Amino acid sequence: MSKQNIKTSGFSLAKGKELIGDDYFDVKSIDNFTIAIVCDGVGSADEGAEAARRVTKYLMNNFKNRPQSWSIEKSIKTFISSINSILYQESIINYERPELVTTLAIAVIEGDRLYGANVGDSRIYLLRNQKLTQISHDQAEGNMLTQAVGIADEVFPYYFENKINRGDRLLLCSDGLNAVMSDNKIKTTLLNIGTAHAIVKQASYLMQDNLPDDTTAVVVEVLDICPVHTLKQQKLIIPQSLSKDMVIDGYKLEKSLIQNNRTWLCSKRGQNYVLKFAPIEALDDSSILDLYVKEAWNSKRLKAGFFPKAVIPKKRTHRYYIMKYLEGVNLKTHLKQRRLSVDDAITLAKTLLKMAQYLLKYDLVHGDIKPENIMVLERHGKHIFKIIDFGSMTELYSITSNAGTPSYLAPERFLGSSINESTELFAIGVTLYEALTGRFPYGEIEPFQTPSFKEPTQPIKENSKIPAWLNSVILRSISRDSKLRYKNYSEMLFEINNPEKVKPYFHKNMTLQERNPSLFYRIAFTLSFIVNLWLIFLLISNH
Repeated sequence: MSKQNIKTSGFSLAKGKELIGDDYFDVKSIDNFTIAIVCDGVGSADEGAEAARRVTKYLMNNFKNRPQSWSIEKSIKTFISSINSILYQESIINYERPELVTTLAIAVIEGDRLYGANVGDSRIYLLRNQKLTQISHDQAEGNMLTQAVGIADEVFPYYFENKINRGDRLLLCSDGLNAVMSDNKIKTTLLNIGTAHAIVKQASYLMQDNLPDDTTAVVVEVLDICPVHTLKQQKLIIPQSLSKDMVIDGYKLEKSLIQNNRTWLCSKRGQNYVLKFAPIEALDDSSILDLYVKEAWNSKRLKAGFFPKAVIPKKRTHRYYIMKYLEGVNLKTHLKQRRLSVDDAITLAKTLLKMAQYLLKYDLVHGDIKPENIMVLERHGKHIFKIIDFGSMTELYSITSNAGTPSYLAPERFLGSSINESTELFAIGVTLYEALTGRFPYGEIEPFQTPSFKEPTQPIKENSKIPAWLNSVILRSISRDSKLRYKNYSEMLFEINNPEKVKPYFHKNMTLQERNPSLFYRIAFTLSFIVNLWLIFLLISNH
């Protein structure tokens, strides 16, 4: 579940006057799910705190990299069993008895489903409609645990699943909390304040800041159900083949717009539209379906003039979304006929930068800015630009995304860097360079090629109509060194809007003649004049 739909908090206090306790917790939103973990290291074991830390980190790291084909249930049970075996065997080897021992509470939210498990007496509560319910099961008899991670060669977690609703709050806690707070007191604090910090501090207050046991809480509040998950659950047809004159939900397919035959120009009641269908591979690959559904959702929610209008029909029978048909050509096709004028390039720069700023509100980046994804339209005798390809959009700072086209990727992207404002600015700069010169600043880069990134030719040398200030803006945006590049969209947009404030940009290997021609020629003239005077002096002296 995305960060926009979930609010989380976590807090822990050690018992008494201790500085460090045996509890450990973590809570994260990863891709399309949220995972929360609380571990309570068994105090009677020498390595309880270490066990709590290792179990938490092991589960979190494995969930980040779990096989896409695994269900949440299989992942939870397999990962718990695996770390239990590791800790138990390590304890027997090093101590000849169980010492790496901890209890565990884990909850995973994906879409509108809650998956959870506990081992031992760490608890999970659900607050719904002002009613607090313990949904975990204490595996203990009195003060004796009947189950714990690392205490035996096998572990038997209590596993459960439930539907999650908007407004629900989950509380995961170590037994230090419920030992000093009644369920009613926990409910009241959750309702009134609702943060993990408030709950743990309330427990400490009740004990005069002298807690008898380490006390930890994690709170997960469901602000909304992920719409992407809701869209994915719809029972819709993914057609394996599409052909001209087919009619789907009243839309007649007229012409395939892309080679893969999944994007079509269509007509309905005399109007033209573009239908984009889910890939055929989505029938068998859940990860591809996830990407397509996220693309469709982005197309619907991103309402701005930079993009074509798009809708997801409520009564569709097939998995597609609809975009407004744009009367124009993509910029790549346009550039085959002629370069952009300087005025059009400035308009394009402003459009791309404002689009990128807009996406920041959704923690998104376009991911594949290039001429093929920019439509050139004519309105009132002027060119305007629309950005297409919702499928490339990805989360800001993503490091797992393969978004992008090699010739437009910043050098650090080839080394595994995250997608961020700086790397998007590089793509914008390359696009402007190409639009004004018809060339790539670093040459065309093929997939799987390791580029060298030698210093580019100044765009002004390829197109003398480019003003010096715009030449500097482009060079700064495509700098090989990310430290010299613009850091933010707003920084570059400010200079585009204020040419008089643009400082000349020089890379470190640029000659004085390139940096400041007038100064170069003044110095050259002065040196020549001095040399000539010296020669005249020598001639006179010899006579």
